[in-house]
Amino acid sequence: MKTILITGATSGIGKSTAELLARQGNRIILCGRRSEVLESLQSELSKLTEVFSLKFDIRNLEEVETAIGSLPENWENIDVLINNAGNAHGLDPLAAGKTDDWDSMIDGNVKGLLYVSKMIIPGMKERNSGHIVNISSVAARQTYANGVVYCATKKAVDVISEGMRIELTEFGIKITNIQPGAVETDFSVVRFKGDSERAATVYAGYEPLKAEDIADSIAYCINAPKHVCISDMTIYPTAQAEPRTIYRK
Repeated sequence: MKTILITGATSGIGKSTAELLARQGNRIILCGRRSEVLESLQSELSKLTEVFSLKFDIRNLEEVETAIGSLPENWENIDVLINNAGNAHGLDPLAAGKTDDWDSMIDGNVKGLLYVSKMIIPGMKERNSGHIVNISSVAARQTYANGVVYCATKKAVDVISEGMRIELTEFGIKITNIQPGAVETDFSVVRFKGDSERAATVYAGYEPLKAEDIADSIAYCINAPKHVCISDMTIYPTAQAEPRTIYRK
C-alpha cells in the first residue's frame, strides 16, 4: 500500500488515476480547487480505501505550503507524487495571445509543479525512496502554431523531469515523465473558454485516448518492481502520428 498525492484530482486524468489507484488499495490524497467535487470524490473513494483531501490552487505558493503543511502526521510520508494539474488556455498566435492565458499556463504547468514538488521532495530524500510522476504532453515533442506558450510549458515539464532524475536518483527516488497525445477530457473545453462545440471538433473523426488509458499507464509505472524505473512514456491514440497529425475518418 502506497500513500499517493495527486494534483488536479477532481477531473480528467487525475480523477481516473485516483479511482484506479484507490481500487488497487493505495491511500489517496486528493488535491484540487473545488470543495464540493473534492468532498464528493472523497466520499466515493472512501468506500475503497483511506482518502484525505486538500483544497488549494497549485499556482499559489502560500496555498500550496499551507495545505501540504497541514497534512496529519499519519499522512505526511508520501510515497508517490503525481503532478497532474495543469491547463491550456487559448489557441492564438503569439502576436494575438492574451497575457492572462500565458500567466495561467506558466503558473499552473510549470510553477505549480515546482511548488508542490518542493514540498514533497525533502521527505522522499530523508526516506531514500519515492516516485514522482509528471504529466507532460506530446506538445513538448513538437511545437505547433498557435500553441507556442502551452508547448513551451510542457517542454519545461520534460526538462524539470530530467533535472529531477539527475538530482534524485542517488536517493532512490524514481522520476517518470508521461507525454499523452490527444486525450478526450475537459482539456479542450477549458482551452476554448467553455465552447463545448468547438472542443468536440478536436476529437471528431477518430477515437482519442481516454483518461482511463493514461491512468492505466501511471499505475503500470508506479507498480513496476523496485529496480525498474519507467523514465519516459509517450502515448498516442492509434490515429495520431505526431502532435500535429491525426488521421480522421
